[in-house]
Amino acid sequence: MSDNTRYLPFVGRALIGAIFLMSGLGKLAAYGATTAMIAAVGLPVPAAAWLVAVAIEAGGGLLILLGYRVRLVALILAVFVVATAVFFHRNFADQNQMIHFLKNFIIVGGLLQIVHFGAGAVSLDNRKNARTESNVDRHPSLGANT
Repeated sequence: MSDNTRYLPFVGRALIGAIFLMSGLGKLAAYGATTAMIAAVGLPVPAAAWLVAVAIEAGGGLLILLGYRVRLVALILAVFVVATAVFFHRNFADQNQMIHFLKNFIIVGGLLQIVHFGAGAVSLDNRKNARTESNVDRHPSLGANT
């Protein structure tokens, strides 16, 4: 990756991760309103759904920002976003809901880019990989096919 573009994956991850982190923290601060909305769409056990949403959004957003295990985290977030679109934004007669539905799939597109391309140069994943590669270089037996 060229020096001119090495920070672009981090910027992209920061933009996507911030959305989830902010949303998760917002749900953490609005338990009653969030569980009422979950119950209104007919999902079972709103309190458990709230906990799952907070954990996935806040935890996933933070991990995406840090660049840790981003491929798995982005995949989990993508599935979560599709489920959110289907359960909460399926009223296409309401133009606002259709916009939110489409917005969710735009976010899924960005997440799938992260799943495919990984975290990029500025990430904990890359730091971990660089450390592993340097250990293999120092200890040839670690990388040998014996």
